[in-house]
Amino acid sequence: MIAPFVRPWLPFGDKPPASQGKGMTREDSTVTPAELEHVRAKYRLERDKRIDSSRHSIVDLHAHPEFLEDPYAEIAERDPVEDAVDALVVGAGFGGLLAAAHLRKQGLTRVRLVEKAGDVGGVWYWNRYPGAMCDVESYVYLPMLEELGYLPRHRYSYAPEIFEHARRMARHFGLYDLALFHTAVTGMTWDPIAAAWVVRTNRDDRITARHVVVAHGSFGSLKLPAIPGIDSFQGKMFHTARWDYEYTGGDSQSPLVNLADKTVGIIGTGATAVQVVPAVAKTAEKLWVFQRTPSTVGVRNNRETDPAWAASLEPGWQKRRRENFTRITNGEPVSEDLVHDAWTIFFHAMLDDTEFAGLTPEERARRRELIDLKHMENIRSRIAEEVHDPAVAEALKPYYRYQCKRPCFHDDYLPSFNQPNVRLVDTNGRGVERVTESGVVVGSVEYPLDCLILATGFDQESGYVSRIGFDVVGADGLVLSEKWADGPETLHGVMTAGFPNFFFLPTNYLQGTAGVNFVHTLEEYCVHIAAIVAEFERRGVCGGPAKHEEDAYVARVTAGDGLALIGDGRRFLRECTPGRWNNEGDPDAQNPKAANYPGTSTVYFAMLKQWRDDGELRGLELTPVPQVEVVS
Repeated sequence: MIAPFVRPWLPFGDKPPASQGKGMTREDSTVTPAELEHVRAKYRLERDKRIDSSRHSIVDLHAHPEFLEDPYAEIAERDPVEDAVDALVVGAGFGGLLAAAHLRKQGLTRVRLVEKAGDVGGVWYWNRYPGAMCDVESYVYLPMLEELGYLPRHRYSYAPEIFEHARRMARHFGLYDLALFHTAVTGMTWDPIAAAWVVRTNRDDRITARHVVVAHGSFGSLKLPAIPGIDSFQGKMFHTARWDYEYTGGDSQSPLVNLADKTVGIIGTGATAVQVVPAVAKTAEKLWVFQRTPSTVGVRNNRETDPAWAASLEPGWQKRRRENFTRITNGEPVSEDLVHDAWTIFFHAMLDDTEFAGLTPEERARRRELIDLKHMENIRSRIAEEVHDPAVAEALKPYYRYQCKRPCFHDDYLPSFNQPNVRLVDTNGRGVERVTESGVVVGSVEYPLDCLILATGFDQESGYVSRIGFDVVGADGLVLSEKWADGPETLHGVMTAGFPNFFFLPTNYLQGTAGVNFVHTLEEYCVHIAAIVAEFERRGVCGGPAKHEEDAYVARVTAGDGLALIGDGRRFLRECTPGRWNNEGDPDAQNPKAANYPGTSTVYFAMLKQWRDDGELRGLELTPVPQVEVVS
């Protein structure tokens, strides 16, 4: 057995110790080659015992509609809608709202949102679990703050405020007027005579739209692991994105009073569970937390917005702050860190190329590995300090590179395990064995439960058409699921040949880009799409990518690494602990077309802007919109 590797480094939090200057210390020269190999071996050991091909298996939610029901709003009866709009946007999360808003700003008047939920907000409509909050600073995460004249109450906003901001956007741009809620698109077909899309829904709507934007998002499809026996549980069971407050009592910010006499189990210890566990721990009679892989949990250190700071902000502050955050987390040189949080401090130390000038690739890789090691040791040292039971603390320590999983930040998660009613069940990387009628089995031990909460995240592995829930029939009868049977084929990640006036906001590995601040990326997509639509309208044309241009872009994407933040991304992912980012530990088996643009998001955004500024709609095939003769 390989013992844990521990050094007495200080915990790393929201601000660096004074001795670290502007960021993290570059390298700890006292780490010997033997010690470095020791920790590498520990990482490999932890990785290897988590390799399990069955982790790809998930429950088909079509057979479990109870997990898809809306617990927050009643479905209002209405007659089917049959009309025509300028543009139809599928999805009303921040991606859909930004798409609709920018289309409206480009002059389109009839823009319709079609949304499965009972209101706008997307992930922030569904995720109302207790303690839900943003892990990116709200001043750069929440979109259009200056335009809407709003400043968040906290540096890291809680879910109710984020949801309300989504509603604020919808009101500001008049998007409620044509919105269809509790409505799912079931299919769409291109009508070449009308040069428009005919969109059908599960409520018998038939809507004609000149342009369509699909804004499904990365967190729109629930993921339920196919644990043996999961259908047999007779207690209360729900996913965190469908929180049942009628059962638990309370709300997202108040005690879950109905759990006072309940034994509760939570499967999962990722970003959602890190926020949920403290809230459930406060009231449940007993809480079992079932862990496959521990998360990195850094200091959150949230605080209210300083009125004096707010008053000092000058016009354009959010754009500057947001772009500064993105550049730093991309590893690009900046003269100042405007955000200065745990994200920017780590990424500046790890990725800023100016700090590694003159080094060979091997030297740079070693320096970065040592920076990563120090950061992870800081996190593991914090766990040892916060959690009183040494065995529990050791089980909660993550042994992998920091960028292998999305980092978490919380000040109450670790202390929750000091409470007498909270128990960690570490599955030693294997996960829960099975679910019974009365509980959960791990290591041949059954843990009886009244309530089972699934903090198991979202499906980002199924095919695109499966995740959005409908197929698309384009020009000449071309079917999207058939065209993409061997992987996505796009131009810039937002259009695909054979589907005129059809746009989509790419999720990760859909040939767009990736970044820490998802909403910044979404807005860049939406600005780009809205500009194309506006130019189509101005010219009186419809169109999409030429196949040869699309092929060239796909070749460019697949030839690159698509993991610019990491360097040798494929090797990095092979060595990471299994998870959704690395295809459960087998990134080489992932479809090569399922990749991101080979460059940072800043480079990708600049590429899109240059393409727009050229004004030529280069790579698109355009045809005049047919003039339909009106017979009186």
